[in-house]
Amino acid sequence: VLLDVHMPDGGGLAVLEAIAPELPEIRFLALSVSDAAEDVIALIRAGARGYVTKTISADDLADAITRVADGDVVFSPRLAGFVLDAFRDSPVAPAVDPNFDQLTPREREVMRLLARGYAYKEIAAELFISIKTVETHASNVLRKLQLSSRHQLTRWAADRRML
Repeated sequence: VLLDVHMPDGGGLAVLEAIAPELPEIRFLALSVSDAAEDVIALIRAGARGYVTKTISADDLADAITRVADGDVVFSPRLAGFVLDAFRDSPVAPAVDPNFDQLTPREREVMRLLARGYAYKEIAAELFISIKTVETHASNVLRKLQLSSRHQLTRWAADRRML
C-alpha cells in the first residue's frame, strides 16, 4: 500500500496505525514531501517498510513499490540515515558473524549500500560499476550471509552496527 504521509485526519500514519496491526501481511511504503526525521521515524516505527520523498522519479517510485511488495526495505538514500540513527543506540551488542569474512571488499561496499536502501541503479552510479555487476554482488552477498532478502540484509547489518 502506498501511503501519502500528509493528508487530512492524521494522514498516512493514522492509516498505517489502523491497518497494520489487523493485516500484518500488507506492506506499506510511505510517500511524502517531508524529509523530516520525525516523520520518517514515526512511519517506520508504525510498520512502514519504506519511505520515499516526492522528488523520486516515476521509474524509481515504481521500482520502490515493487521492492517493498517483494519484502525489501526502501528509503530515499538521504533518509536511511535517520532510521539508522534512531535505532543505533540499541542496547543489543553487535554480533560477530564469520560469514562476513567471506565477503570481498567490493561485496562489503555493495552490502552496506543495499542495507541502506539504495537501488541497484544508485549503487552502480556510486561505485562506478554496471547494474548487472551490482546484481551479481548482491546475489553473492545474500548467498554468503545465508539471507534471502534485502530486508533481512538490512536487519542483519543494523544488528551488527555495520551501517
